[in-house]
Amino acid sequence: MERACLECGNKVIGRIDKKFCNDQCRNTYNNKVNPANKNLIRNINNKLRKNYRILDSYTLKDGKTKTTRMRLIDKGFDFDFITNLYTTKKGTTYYFLYDLGYLPLDNDFYMIVKRE
Repeated sequence: MERACLECGNKVIGRIDKKFCNDQCRNTYNNKVNPANKNLIRNINNKLRKNYRILDSYTLKDGKTKTTRMRLIDKGFDFDFITNLYTTKKGTTYYFLYDLGYLPLDNDFYMIVKRE
């Protein structure tokens, strides 16, 4: 059975599940399917991933560690991008990026925690 490239219609040679004749056709097709209006979502996800990588770069002892606001900012952390908030019964609010979070402390210190 002969297959046709989803982008240009040329014959596709190779694996049975191959859909495109080359990388250019694959990229062109995917750029049409995921247009520029989805750049906002892509940019937000990139910022969330960057924030997560920064928090994950800290070595946690007993599931937590401390750092300063300036150290986080120097690494490129953006405090405007989180995935969720967690408020304890005492009213303390933790800011989370997936399973890693931080708690603002006094004197611009932050406690980084991992949710179990």
